[in-house]
Amino acid sequence: MSRCIETDCIHLKDDEAVACKKHYGSVSFPIYQTATFAHPAVGKSTGYDYSRLQNPTREQLEKVVANLEHGIGALALSSGMAAIALLFEIFKPGDHIIADSDLYGGSIRLFDNISRKNGLKITSLDFTRDNVEEYIDQNTRAIYLETPTNPMMNVYDIRAFAKIAKRHGILLIVDNTFLSPYFQNPLDLGADIVVHSGTKYLGGHNDTIAGFLVTNREDILEQFRFIIKTTGAGLAPFDSWLVLRGIKTLALRMERAQENAIAIAKFLANEPNVTEVIYPGLPQHPGHKTIKQQARGFGAMLTFKVTDKDIALSILEKVRLIQFAESLGGVETLITYPVTQTHADVPPEILAKNGITDATLRLSVGIEKVDDLIDDLRNALNESRRG
Repeated sequence: MSRCIETDCIHLKDDEAVACKKHYGSVSFPIYQTATFAHPAVGKSTGYDYSRLQNPTREQLEKVVANLEHGIGALALSSGMAAIALLFEIFKPGDHIIADSDLYGGSIRLFDNISRKNGLKITSLDFTRDNVEEYIDQNTRAIYLETPTNPMMNVYDIRAFAKIAKRHGILLIVDNTFLSPYFQNPLDLGADIVVHSGTKYLGGHNDTIAGFLVTNREDILEQFRFIIKTTGAGLAPFDSWLVLRGIKTLALRMERAQENAIAIAKFLANEPNVTEVIYPGLPQHPGHKTIKQQARGFGAMLTFKVTDKDIALSILEKVRLIQFAESLGGVETLITYPVTQTHADVPPEILAKNGITDATLRLSVGIEKVDDLIDDLRNALNESRRG
């Protein structure tokens, strides 16, 4: 019998009765805070040997995330960047990866400074304008994208990119952090690998750092398992438990945060000092139709531009309820200044190409009362205008 995702955020299929007996009826999955596990005898094992290889708490979290993303398996790692770094270990020197230019700044930093140093060839394209298929060569191994993108909220047709990838026998990798598995499932749309910064919506409370890789291919999953065993970037038991706890309220948080984001986007669109509001939930967004076809919601991330740098800096100083901080996806609303925070290491020419200026601000909308959030933004904008 099929179940709704709201239920799957709380209950793992076909595992409840077994888990209840195994863990003394514990409703909250236990934290196995141990580095190693004793063996009954030589050649015998409890199923766990060493927490770098596997741990029951982390394994439970991986099962939950794999189930939410409709994959055959998932890996929980120490951060989103650890997940991407591990992912790129499946490639070898000389392999070619085509990546969108509008990505989280940490991903761009990794590609430019680590992946290229390791012999990978990375082609950065503007997926809104460039014909990706024209750049595929015999050594091309993957297409890498976010949708919506960070921070310019570009929306890409995952099915269309999956068709291109399959036509050429290469992988499609999709970072699904902004929408979470509650709103979007890239594997169902043809992707081979899904990336998450679990720090964001999956954890949901700005209190832990985590990353995930999910796939529906057994050969890729086996490669991932070997690499995580070898490199040792698996998520610690306590952090695994924190993300497990966060996922239980994923559905509620995503719905409330999205509701708030839509209201804030409409408010900002009518503010005189705001020159552009970029949110896929607005009908004028160029990706509005696409996101409605491939996702169940628009998310709670939005980017807006103001008239100049001075106004942007003033807003960052004058907001009171909204906090000026990096990261996203928590219950608290955060405002970010990409040029000095998330994208500080991105070359100026790439920032300009992507439309990121010193008057660009990014909002991660939380679950507070939306009237209070709008009042905070209105006051900050009014004070900035007077200043």
